Amino acid sequence: MTQDERVDGEVVEDDEVTDEMPWADVTPDAARRLLVAAVEAFAERGYHATTTRDIASRAGMSPAALYIHYKTKEELLLKISRIGHDKALAILRRAVASEGTAAERLAEAVRSFVRWHAGHHMTARVVQYELDSLGEENRPAIVALRRESDAAVRQIINDGVKSGEFDVPDVPGTTVAVLSLCIDVARWFNAEGKRTPDEVGALYADLVLRMVGAAPAA
Repeated sequence: MTQDERVDGEVVEDDEVTDEMPWADVTPDAARRLLVAAVEAFAERGYHATTTRDIASRAGMSPAALYIHYKTKEELLLKISRIGHDKALAILRRAVASEGTAAERLAEAVRSFVRWHAGHHMTARVVQYELDSLGEENRPAIVALRRESDAAVRQIINDGVKSGEFDVPDVPGTTVAVLSLCIDVARWFNAEGKRTPDEVGALYADLVLRMVGAAPAA
């Protein structure tokens, strides 16, 4: 298994690598190795406690080599955050555009979104919980991506309300609750635990359908 397929316990199946691996498109190899090392360091120590020397050392490179690819530590965090949010948003958008009822699309959105956050729990922790570490110049771009994720889920819930499938008196509040439930998986998921990412995704899809008043899939 290559470094792109594993980041300290984060694993996806071979047929999911192209679709869901965060760093597959990062080139050259040295830049990708530094991103992977940064994810590991930020997840383990936190952004502020991590130094560029820590990151370079994990990547098997010199601190000077890091600056060839990234001008600052924050540039690394921004790259990680942007790629992670783009991947997660793409998952939600596919569910919005898919065929089927609102309940089927919401179940697919939650199942896939949770599976990604569990399967890439270390990456997802950095992406979702280090937003405040970005400076004022870089934070708005990531906030905008989060709003698009919110809009994608809200659209499916609104569709379900309009079709009579869902009983949701507060769509914006329910959207926040659904996304928060899904994202929090990255905080507690353990790759050595009893449930696989697929199993957690299926469980959460069922829970969310109950939350919106829809009949869970058989």
